[in-house]
Amino acid sequence: MNQKVLKTLEYHKIIEKLTEYAASEPGKRLCRELEPSSDFEEIVQAQAETADAVARVRQKGSVSFAGISDIGGSLKRLEIGSSLSIHEFLAVSSLLTCAARAKNYGRRQESELPDDSLDEMFRSLEPLTNVNNEITRCIISEEEVADDASPGLRHVRRQMKITGDRVHTQLNAILNSSRTLLQDPVITMRDGRYCLPVKAEYKSSFQGMVHDQSATGSTLFIEPMAIIKLNNELRELEIREQKEIEMVLAALSMELVPYVETILINLKLLTKLDFIFARAALARHYNCSMPKFNKNGYIHIKDGRHPLLDPKKVVPINVYLGKDFDLLIVTGPNTGGKTVSLKTVGLFTLMGQSGLQIPAFDGSELAVFDEVFADIGDEQSIEQSLSTFSAHMTNIVRILEKADSHSLCLFDELGAGTDPTEGAALAIAVLSFLHNMKCRTMATTHYSELKFYALTTPGVENACCEFDVETLRPTYRLLIGIPGKSNAFAISQKLGLPDFIIQDAKSRLEEGDEAFEDLLASLEESRVTIEKEREEIASYKSEISRLKSRLEQKEERFDERKDKLIRNANEEAQRILREAKETADQTIRQINKLAQSSGVGKELEAERTKLREKLDKVDKNLSLKNEKGPKKTISPKKLKIGDGVKVLTMNLNGTVSSLPNSKGDLYVQMGILRSLVNIKDLELLNEPAISGPGMDLMKKNNTGSGKIKMSKSFSVSPEVNLIGMTVDEAIPVLDKYLDDAYLAHLPKVRVVHGRGTGALKAGVHKHLKKLKYVKEFRLGDFGEGDTGVTIVTFK
Repeated sequence: MNQKVLKTLEYHKIIEKLTEYAASEPGKRLCRELEPSSDFEEIVQAQAETADAVARVRQKGSVSFAGISDIGGSLKRLEIGSSLSIHEFLAVSSLLTCAARAKNYGRRQESELPDDSLDEMFRSLEPLTNVNNEITRCIISEEEVADDASPGLRHVRRQMKITGDRVHTQLNAILNSSRTLLQDPVITMRDGRYCLPVKAEYKSSFQGMVHDQSATGSTLFIEPMAIIKLNNELRELEIREQKEIEMVLAALSMELVPYVETILINLKLLTKLDFIFARAALARHYNCSMPKFNKNGYIHIKDGRHPLLDPKKVVPINVYLGKDFDLLIVTGPNTGGKTVSLKTVGLFTLMGQSGLQIPAFDGSELAVFDEVFADIGDEQSIEQSLSTFSAHMTNIVRILEKADSHSLCLFDELGAGTDPTEGAALAIAVLSFLHNMKCRTMATTHYSELKFYALTTPGVENACCEFDVETLRPTYRLLIGIPGKSNAFAISQKLGLPDFIIQDAKSRLEEGDEAFEDLLASLEESRVTIEKEREEIASYKSEISRLKSRLEQKEERFDERKDKLIRNANEEAQRILREAKETADQTIRQINKLAQSSGVGKELEAERTKLREKLDKVDKNLSLKNEKGPKKTISPKKLKIGDGVKVLTMNLNGTVSSLPNSKGDLYVQMGILRSLVNIKDLELLNEPAISGPGMDLMKKNNTGSGKIKMSKSFSVSPEVNLIGMTVDEAIPVLDKYLDDAYLAHLPKVRVVHGRGTGALKAGVHKHLKKLKYVKEFRLGDFGEGDTGVTIVTFK
């Protein structure tokens, strides 16, 4: 792909944004080197990788590839037998840690979707956990190797500690005995050896080796003669320590040698995964979708948004090219969005062929082009003594030399910058050549000749950027199939240009031009009218479809409710009938026992058989007698505690004592009987109902009997104010209020007790802990009253 078009379409800005999402320097390098490909299979593979990464991020969240560094040089040194430094080992460890993290992220459950394009890469990662653990065991940081890295290192460091303690013991003794000779009672180090700061005038009185002096010369840093030997031993131990560290690093290097190829594969895979997930992050940032690709030169962008424009202001455009026509001529007023449309098509093509998703609606389609050419913007060059027209024409000549049927050509204001008649003729000639070459071409222009050319030439289509003359603002919508007007007269008139000047200008137009402009205006009016009618029809269709769906759902729910009511009624009736049969049988058996002595048992048994047959007959036909359901379905939202209802299966009137649960079950009080029934088995009575939260819930005692309590409160406030009361005065008021609020089914309430001394708050909290129907309570947050309010939540 030529570099000029990448600069013209600002492809590098997309790459800069992509690079920001890569976590590692090798990944950023791949991002910076990304260029569009013309290999169809390579493009499809790259798009699949990006899409699979986006899907994984949506499902599992993002994964970090931080810690990857280019350790290729270190691996080469291992191959030739060199030892790695501590820094290089930490880089290898960081890479292996990242590999383990990525491999764990890449694991998928067997129940998940089939393998995607990234599974093989995740499976190929080898974290080398044992090797990594050995590195982290031996190397603590860039400045420190662990004592346990080797027995020799542990022994040397133990000796160093012992010798160091002896040095400090000797120095402390000297320091205490020679305090008057010292500038400061401290132990310092010079050139790696322990010294004491001795006053210059006492130099001859203090035996030892001078290592340094202060800037003023008043202090000499002297190593006492008594510890010179110990310092020498300490220095020798430090040398031995360094050799032991080198031996540890050499041993670790030998352990890594067999895994050089594996580590290199890990590096390449993690770098590529970092690159792929950076593409996925870019796709999520711009709210992109994966385009379909074809080899037929067909472009269809649905609701495309230029990624470099403000997402809150950019207007989506729809563009299609390459199927019914291969040349699209876009016209319209200045600042109407023509150039943005050109750049959107070109930039989407470059992004798609680079494996990047595009900010467009799902199902958009792009073609694979060998080359993309663009002549957009001011090409004037003072250094080369080229005018705007000359610079554009130089660029067009280069494009015409290289363009073929596998190219996409984009021209902005083709033929502008010279005499309009000659410029229009040149533009038509250039476009005709490209049209004959079967190039996919898109061009913007103000020339009416090009509009007429598009109307009269097969395979060429007009398009325009819509402009609202009433508001003098472009809508930025691209309308294909309609030539655009410059709207110069309308805009000038709106801006206050006198009518006589506008009429004079119109009179100077040729008749053909005026007729053509009038035709365009008529077409525009017809388009707006048809578009409005189409929107209205679509709205009506949507409303009809919605109403039809709602009606079907209501019919389904009604049928289900009807069947369930009939089934429940039959089951309940059959249960009652069985109980009646059992009662009748038991009664007759008792009578038989009493009648045996009188000799009428046979007659009673015969009567019992007749009764049994009659009950069986009723049982058989019972379903026909219990098909009647409630006259009107009760809405759970409209049902209130205290409403009068009729329980159909029991043929008893009662009062609602609890609201329905999620299954529609509720308690109904029928005299002394309190029963759990379904709302579908109820029918509202026309008698006055007991309103609000005045119906208390039944509370069963140990014997199973219950009582109904009526609340005195019919309107419950969401808060109670206890300010000014003592604890003894407040508790009864609080108790009464909480009972009413709980029976009114308030989810939570506010208890206002103020701050004061805190005694009232403590008394309220103590009482709340004793109430079984209180789920939890807390002090109010900012805006709720802070510590002067307690929020109580009921169970």
